[in-house]
Amino acid sequence: MSEKTNSNKKPWLVSFMVFLSVLGPGLITGSVDNDAGGISAYSVAGAHYGYLLLWTLIPCFIALLVVQEMNARMGIVTQKGLADLIRENFGVKVTFFIFLGLLVADIGNTATEFAGIAGSLQVFNLSKYVSVPIAVILVWLLVVKGTYKSVEKIFLVFSVFLLSYVFSALLARPDWHQIGTSLINPIPSFNGAHGEGIDAAWISTVIGLIGTTIAPWMQFYMQSSVIEKGIKISEYKYELMDVILGCSVTVVVAFFIIVACAATLNKQGITIYEAKDAAMALKPLAGDLASSIFAFGLLVASVFSATILPLATAFYICEAFGFEAGIGKTMKEAPEFYGLFTAIIIIGAIIILIPGSPLLQISLGSQVINGMLLPVVLICMMLMVNKKDLMGEYTNNKFKNWVGWVTIVILIALTTVLLFQAIIKILGF
Repeated sequence: MSEKTNSNKKPWLVSFMVFLSVLGPGLITGSVDNDAGGISAYSVAGAHYGYLLLWTLIPCFIALLVVQEMNARMGIVTQKGLADLIRENFGVKVTFFIFLGLLVADIGNTATEFAGIAGSLQVFNLSKYVSVPIAVILVWLLVVKGTYKSVEKIFLVFSVFLLSYVFSALLARPDWHQIGTSLINPIPSFNGAHGEGIDAAWISTVIGLIGTTIAPWMQFYMQSSVIEKGIKISEYKYELMDVILGCSVTVVVAFFIIVACAATLNKQGITIYEAKDAAMALKPLAGDLASSIFAFGLLVASVFSATILPLATAFYICEAFGFEAGIGKTMKEAPEFYGLFTAIIIIGAIIILIPGSPLLQISLGSQVINGMLLPVVLICMMLMVNKKDLMGEYTNNKFKNWVGWVTIVILIALTTVLLFQAIIKILGF
């Protein structure tokens, strides 16, 4: 009887162990989507519109899942990075202009992440001239001195820490009935925040929440990490579970950030413009603990993204142009990879430390470049994932193509609107 019981349990145990060995790329890529910019967007949505925009998290989840699944499958089957594949299938010129734009955008995005670090620690009265240099040193040591396995374990811990927003939201004592209504029935939100009807601000917020779910650099990091981890096609189903888990964590964190701000700031009619404002405003409304947890979540997310963004940039640029790349390699084996990573974090930090630095313009400019490049990257992905000579039997079926193209068309439309909004703001109209 005992042997029979053990034999019944063994397949489940083996499957679970395989899943744990595969776990990483999907969860990390999904989690890092909640960076300083994303947390600010969710905080503003909750503060301005209460629970009314929670329904947007459903299409966010679908869009992220569709794109990340294709991305992971392409990496596992081809064992080539997305940058490699774009160069091979679309030529060096296309590759050069894509990555030149991404390099500029990612430097701006990295600066935004260091701004998130500075802002989160200002809640604890720590100057940015102390916090940012310390963050740069820690990020550099983590990547340059760590191995892929050790770095991935730290990233997974960061992903878990992002769930701290759950506690921040619960301390705010939200209205669960209103939350349920907003998730199931989005129609009330069509009356705007104060019942005045749909306006430009409402549309901009909805587009911001959905349209910024997917950034171009995420696709390159996902595919590179799948390859560096050595995931095989026989483990695809486990990597799919990893992707689903990552997308779920992204949406759960976003959900509780919106809830925390809706239950406190929106209820009191407090207006905010970024996540740091939310952390500070929570203190008198939900207590020091809720405020500290919120700031801690912002700190973790910002350090996480300030590491992943330059790392992803170094990965795909080195892949595209044939340089050695990977955390598992030494500085002697991959000098271009580590040199590029170091340069990006230093430039990003300097931007934040310069007095009067135009951070808003830098953030908007990065958003414009990402908005221009996202359609190009997504269309390249869809064309490649349907190539029989590249993917063999693992090309998209009709359903995946239909869902994929619809998702991409919607993302492109939303990103285009965001692009024009950012340009208008930069020009001062």
